[in-house]
Amino acid sequence: MAEQPALHLDGITRRFRQGGAILEILRGANLSVWPGEAVALIAPSGAGKSTLLQIAGLLEYPDGGEVFIGGRPTTGLPDTERTDVRRSDIGFVYQFHHLLPEFSALENVMLPQMIYGLDKKESRTRSAELLTFLGLGKRLDHRPAELSGGEQQRVAIARAVANAPRVLLADEPTGNLDPHTADHVFATLSKLVNASGFAAVIATHNMELASRMHRRVTIREGEIVELE
Repeated sequence: MAEQPALHLDGITRRFRQGGAILEILRGANLSVWPGEAVALIAPSGAGKSTLLQIAGLLEYPDGGEVFIGGRPTTGLPDTERTDVRRSDIGFVYQFHHLLPEFSALENVMLPQMIYGLDKKESRTRSAELLTFLGLGKRLDHRPAELSGGEQQRVAIARAVANAPRVLLADEPTGNLDPHTADHVFATLSKLVNASGFAAVIATHNMELASRMHRRVTIREGEIVELE
C-alpha cells in the first residue's frame, strides 16, 4: 500500500444557515482513500453526499478541517493554486455527462488535456488510447447526441481521468442508466481504478454495485461511518 492516502479528509465540518436555524451537514467527518482503492459512499438524499464530494474536490470550502490531496493540505491555498490542484489531481463524474454537444467524443476528452498544456497531437493520441481502452474505439468521431447513454457516460469518465488524476470523485454516475448499462459503466470505472491506481469515491444508491467496491461508507449524524 502507498505511504499516504491519495485523499484524506480530516475533521471536516460544514454548516448552512436556513432561515434562523443552522443546519450541521458535516460534523468532523474523516475519510482516507488510498491509491487503487474504490470507496462507495452510500447515504440518503440530504445527508451531505454531494457536499462532501464538493469539499473533497476543492469546489467548496469546509467550515473547519482540512482536505489533503496526495498528502498536501489544500484549504489554505489561494484560489489559483486550488484550481491547479483540481485540474491536475482531481477528476469529476456526475449523474449527467455534461459533454460539449458540438464536439466529438475524442475532442471532449482532448480538451482538458489541452487546457492543462498538452499539445494537440499528444492529447489526441492519449484520448484515442483511453477511449479505445474503454471500448469506444469505433465511436471517437461521434458527437454526444450520436452516442447511447452508457457511451456518453464512458466518455465523461474518460474526460475525468484524461489528466491522470490522483482522485476520481463520482456523484451518482450510474443514476440515470438502466441496470445493464449501469453495470457496464461501473465495470469501466473498476477497470480504470485497477489499471491507473487512482483513488475513487463513488456516491451511489445502487447497493449491488456498491458491494463490489473495496469499501463502503455512509454519513451518519454528520460523520463518516464504515459499513460492513
